Amino acid sequence: MQCPYCGTDDTKVINTTHDGDGAIRRRRECKQCEMRFTTYERVVLTTPLLVKQNGNREEFNREKLIHGIRMACGKRPVPGVEITRLVDCVEGTLQQMGAEEVSSRLVGDMVVRGLRDLDEIAYIRYALIYLDLSNLETLRNEIDRLLVAKGVALS
Repeated sequence: MQCPYCGTDDTKVINTTHDGDGAIRRRRECKQCEMRFTTYERVVLTTPLLVKQNGNREEFNREKLIHGIRMACGKRPVPGVEITRLVDCVEGTLQQMGAEEVSSRLVGDMVVRGLRDLDEIAYIRYALIYLDLSNLETLRNEIDRLLVAKGVALS
């Protein structure tokens, strides 16, 4: 492992821990500059290619998904760990499917369901783009649907 401070390859592992999600956390020390740093290791399983609506195909990009969800959750009380958990769930589901290609719509549907449970405002923000709520009427219908699902009487 290369030291992020001095660039040497001469490092040693000081401590190793395993988390519940299968990741390995290693605390390391550089033998040359004696600086310490942490690395994380995750098993990388293959995810299917995403088939976009226009027919283009692209690889599943975990960071892109996290960014989109964070944008929807901006200034909302949604902990980062919940966003990571949602992305882990989406990625895990895709890996378990074992398919070579899936529709990007499937990923969007999973995110929308997860955000609906996490934070309704973040859900609406994401749905504005994903569900193409392009006018006030469609937005109002979606909000009314959420309110009815919560048992709130509409006037």
